Amino acid sequence: MLDELLRQLGELVLGSVPTIIIFLLLVFAYRFILYGPLKKTLAERRARTIGALEAAHAAIAAADAKAQEYEARLRAARAEIFHQRELRVQHWIAQKDAALAAARHAAQERVGQARAGVEAEAAVARQQIESAAGQLAAQVLQVILPAPVEEAR
Repeated sequence: MLDELLRQLGELVLGSVPTIIIFLLLVFAYRFILYGPLKKTLAERRARTIGALEAAHAAIAAADAKAQEYEARLRAARAEIFHQRELRVQHWIAQKDAALAAARHAAQERVGQARAGVEAEAAVARQQIESAAGQLAAQVLQVILPAPVEEAR
């Protein structure tokens, strides 16, 4: 019985040798025909995807850098505009101060001329008063003290 079992087992193994060979051929064919190219294609796809992601990240970083550069230039332009505005305001203030100083100077000159004119008029009036003082004193005396001879008649 053991011999019979071993014989049957030997026939079974011998009959399965072509199936094993075909199976091994199919496994090798699958490895070389389908699995190898499929693995290669997947690796290329992964490389392209990673490359596209890296390119996208690089583009985002470049866009951020340009946005920051734009913001910096915008801040610089705003600062320049503010500086120019401050310069204009300072210029206007300087012009106003110069106009005020000129007006003050002109007013002081007019005051000085008016003072000189008043002093000159006062001097003329003093001279007139001093010259007319004698006449006024005589007239006052005539009014207060009547003339003795002519009024008695």
